[in-house]
Amino acid sequence: MDVSFLGGPQPQCGVGVVAPFDFALDRELWRWVPDDVSLHLTRTPFVPVEVSLDLARMVSEHETLREAVQALSAVSPRVVSYACTSGSFVGGVAGERAMCAAMQQAGEVPSMTTSGALLDALCEIGARRVALVTPYTKSVTDSLEEYLAEAGITVTGRAYLGLTRHIWKVPYRDVVDMARQAVVGATDALFISCTNLPTYDVIPQLEAELRMPVLSANQVTMWGALRAIGSHAVGPYQALLDPVARRGPAALSGSPDAVPRHRPEPEAAFAGPPAAPEAEAAEGLDAPPFPDDTYDA
Repeated sequence: MDVSFLGGPQPQCGVGVVAPFDFALDRELWRWVPDDVSLHLTRTPFVPVEVSLDLARMVSEHETLREAVQALSAVSPRVVSYACTSGSFVGGVAGERAMCAAMQQAGEVPSMTTSGALLDALCEIGARRVALVTPYTKSVTDSLEEYLAEAGITVTGRAYLGLTRHIWKVPYRDVVDMARQAVVGATDALFISCTNLPTYDVIPQLEAELRMPVLSANQVTMWGALRAIGSHAVGPYQALLDPVARRGPAALSGSPDAVPRHRPEPEAAFAGPPAAPEAEAAEGLDAPPFPDDTYDA
């Protein structure tokens, strides 16, 4: 059969992704990627350590990153992104910049990290006061808050799960519950941390309910990497990516005319079985819950 009339395959722009060994959301990353871009993923070597500050330091060692980027160089990506939030904020702002420099030197290609992309995304939407949702323990959540403070970002509220493993199994319902507890007072945006925490489908719902932009770790990672190669992430009804969404409910964030609104229940699509109990889950949530019938716009 003559298939020459097909003329393909079409050229693809490559994005290299270095992920921690326990990363389980490859498919979620692809949901932000347009058809003319390919993701090339590699993982850091396995270490027998649960999610913690120690693990964050191990998976972000410069030699580990250099080896991963060199492996990716074989497929000639146009940019390389390190897809791990805790691994890229654990060393502070200077540590994140040093990681980018080490990766760029190893692959001779523009390089970035999730935490660096987060700061760029906050600048893009003009957010200086941020609420945090994390699956981490208290110590790892504290480290994220310190990183943001160093970058001039004020954390207005936070909620965390205290998990040390199986983060990718957390249902959307738990993310929504934490978001409602974290957003208190005058807040410009919500950030949902950890690239191993599913967020793609929950972002539009939270933006509509909370009336503010909602960023997530995987979202900003893909947004930053694709922007670096002149492409655009795909995310309908997500304020960072969709100009229509940014002019809509999210634009009400911080408005002095905003009034308390009745809080709708989450859609059934986001309900699911409760997450299994995990280590340190008893550490609980820092931020107090909203009143039963209102929330701050």
